[in-house]
Amino acid sequence: MAWADILPQVKNNLNITLNVRDDYLLFLIEGVVSELQEIQGLKLDENNFSDKMFVADYTAWRYRFRDKNSGSNMESMPQNLYWRLKNLMLKSKVDENV
Repeated sequence: MAWADILPQVKNNLNITLNVRDDYLLFLIEGVVSELQEIQGLKLDENNFSDKMFVADYTAWRYRFRDKNSGSNMESMPQNLYWRLKNLMLKSKVDENV
């Protein structure tokens, strides 16, 4: 798991100190990365600090709203997360055309 090193940041964001949920959080991290790369078409770099921070924040948001899967969660997504996602999508498209 290449993205597993962001687990401490995700746990800090969620104020989780115990290791009981680590397996689930690691699974969620990998799922978020897979979704962003395969469905959203983002080109994430596991060595890029900004990409790591976005994945950590997005994973924490997904964890918080895991029970609210009725329709689109975009309306409940924080604006900073929404715009960072849009900027990453734009950057991926620009990098694709260069």
